[in-house]
Amino acid sequence: MWFKLTLLLVAAITWGGSAEQARFDNYRVYEVSIETERQLKTLQHLELNPDGYSFWESPVQTNMRLSIVVPPHKFAHFEELSVALALKTRLQIEDFQKVIDNERPMRSTRATFGWTDYYTVDEIYAWMDQMVAQNPTILSGSVYGKSFEGRDLKAIKLSHKAGNPGIFIEANIHAREWISSATATWLLNELVTSSNAAVQNLAQNYDWYFIMVANPDGLTYSKTTNRQWRKTRQPVNALCVGADPNRNFDYMWMTGGASSVPCSDTFAGLTAFSEPETKAMADYYATIADKINIQFSFHSYGQYLLTPFGFSGAPLPSNNADLQRIAAVTAAAIEATYGTRYTYGNSASVLYTTSGSTVDYFVGVHGTKLGFTFEFRDTGATGFVLPANQIIPNAEETLNGIIAFVAEAKTLGYV
Repeated sequence: MWFKLTLLLVAAITWGGSAEQARFDNYRVYEVSIETERQLKTLQHLELNPDGYSFWESPVQTNMRLSIVVPPHKFAHFEELSVALALKTRLQIEDFQKVIDNERPMRSTRATFGWTDYYTVDEIYAWMDQMVAQNPTILSGSVYGKSFEGRDLKAIKLSHKAGNPGIFIEANIHAREWISSATATWLLNELVTSSNAAVQNLAQNYDWYFIMVANPDGLTYSKTTNRQWRKTRQPVNALCVGADPNRNFDYMWMTGGASSVPCSDTFAGLTAFSEPETKAMADYYATIADKINIQFSFHSYGQYLLTPFGFSGAPLPSNNADLQRIAAVTAAAIEATYGTRYTYGNSASVLYTTSGSTVDYFVGVHGTKLGFTFEFRDTGATGFVLPANQIIPNAEETLNGIIAFVAEAKTLGYV
């Protein structure tokens, strides 16, 4: 009886049956460096048997760093484990709940949509619809599919004239990365409203395609129930929900940096394109791929600018020298804005292996020449829970980076 009851309780928590929001009072976040195979195997086992631990990145290889959320009842165990394995650790966050509480401004009434707070899927969609209604000659919206829970999957296009080179941006494919959609909406607003000459050059001479919220079910769950949620919300079995949508695309699927374990945060799905959100995005991209010269995938955190490919043993793209040149110029422009330093390079070399990602898919399947991943602020002080007062600075430096990116891409003949 106790076993059955335990299963029911775990299922309710995992499936999100309770509307109560999870709290993380006194939980600590540690950065851990994996240097040996023994450390790697032990942490992989711990991820599969967490007992309260939560991994912000999956342990997929040696010579990588990851962040582990440690609950109070595991402080002593984590210390013992660190000593036994000779782990190099650094305390990132003393009290995770305090960081969550400080993420958003305190206000008694909801402000008009803007960039001093984070918004729900419905609020983002309402703003997109309003933008299209107010700018019908240059903006058009579309619904390219449905999420598992039945939410619209929406895209928006900005175009001043036919025949422009295309730039595609997708954001919030990982649910907890709220800064990604906030930055994407700010960018579109600037492209529509700014009088700055460099911004207007981008707006008028390039077509822009935005997916603001690629994973609306996950984003909703991360706002209502569990701030740490990363995946989609389609049940896999009685205990595990969701797949990592950025490991679910059908290009070199499950060839490194992804998990076959359903409860893992990097679970790649039972099959490639098992998630309706990823299949719908792929189908949508196929309709515009011949128009796309540049593709950006917005993520957080770490301050990285990453180039393909990410899977194990992947070759560098034939234009890798150009990719690194563009990345260097972009990173310099970002740093010149507020001093924010980005590390750039091949994703598998600079960060860790991944497979089944959007960028690898768009470049590998459709031949998009310039596919890049932005990993936004910060480097660990708040992790995924970036305070809302950093939305605009993050977006401003990103825009300056993109201005420099496009200029260098034009110099090299890509647009």
